[in-house]
Amino acid sequence: MKVTTGHSSQRKPESERKVIRTFTASPNDLRMLEAVAHYHGFSKSATITSLVKKEFWRIFPKGTDAVRLDPGARISGEESQ
Repeated sequence: MKVTTGHSSQRKPESERKVIRTFTASPNDLRMLEAVAHYHGFSKSATITSLVKKEFWRIFPKGTDAVRLDPGARISGEESQ
């Protein structure tokens, strides 16, 4: 059975494509990840990504040379100009 979404199949630029990666974790770390993912209703991958993003923006609220703020993004606590 073939399912179509009605969307055109334009390829994302290489910098925006998702890539499968692996990581090492102890059995207890994996159980904690599974519990947090289940609590939020996310996959383990989405949970890791979400936690990394939150921590990154907490540490680097204005981004870095390699990671810039999205257009129109505002930094919490700063007034719009």
